[in-house]
Amino acid sequence: MSRRRHRDHLPTRPTWRCAACGIAWPCSAAKLRLLGEYRHDRLALTVYLATLQAEAGEQLTEVDPARLTERFLSWARARG
Repeated sequence: MSRRRHRDHLPTRPTWRCAACGIAWPCSAAKLRLLGEYRHDRLALTVYLATLQAEAGEQLTEVDPARLTERFLSWARARG
């Protein structure tokens, strides 16, 4: 039986790039996965992402904090 190699779309530290596709995390695949996992608790998703944003802010000191907020949180807000 052949074994498929699968890499999750998770952040690598301290670069905060996706382990699977190499782009800035959270990538599109990670966003879709997180929205699915937290579909019934958007507040918990926001808290989780804010925690990761704070960690990323400590490691990505050259990135404007406003850009990190956009990157980590703005897409996860509930649509009204």
